[in-house]
Amino acid sequence: MRYIFIHGLGQNASSWEKTISFMEKTTQVSHLDLFDLLKDKRPTYNNLYLAFSEYMEGFSEPVTLLGLSLGAVLALNYTIEHPEKIQSLVLMAPQYKMPKLLLKFQNVIFRFMPKSIFQKLGSSKNDFILLTSSMMELDFSKDLTRIQCNTLVLCGEKDKANRRAAKMVAEQIPKAELQTVMGAGHEINVDAPEILASILNEFLINIEGETIIS
Repeated sequence: MRYIFIHGLGQNASSWEKTISFMEKTTQVSHLDLFDLLKDKRPTYNNLYLAFSEYMEGFSEPVTLLGLSLGAVLALNYTIEHPEKIQSLVLMAPQYKMPKLLLKFQNVIFRFMPKSIFQKLGSSKNDFILLTSSMMELDFSKDLTRIQCNTLVLCGEKDKANRRAAKMVAEQIPKAELQTVMGAGHEINVDAPEILASILNEFLINIEGETIIS
């Protein structure tokens, strides 16, 4: 089974490396860089989602998507529109309806951050602000119950901003379970990679077992 890791905003593909290093099965793992997918396109959410959808066309068999924050939004969006392509789903610090006030506050913070920080992530300050601004109207509230695959929803113990949304996502998706990652904040893959890997190992092994039985 192919596992595709999708990083959050302010991260890149390398943000998953420690987590993957602790996992038991890593031969079928992909951890893409979202800004590389965009190439020369404007960094709006719609363009990013279309680029991600094109990337997913390269896989003929159903896959498992594992997304954090922005990555979780993309994974959620894609699973709703292409359920036949998804074997299972892991959503970390997910949002199903974009918190506008939080995004606006995040954009204010971006404006005061040095340009060098964004350059290290392969993008620019204006690109980050444009991307977050273009996400404000996203709302998957009415679509969560349509997701029928096994789903693991994770939220860091210290991630108060996403706790309520994670709980709601887990309650609305029929085959979902919610777990709290102890000691972690929003960036679970950075704060607690070994604990996260242990949780993922257990979930993915169980899913593979169900696939073999069925």
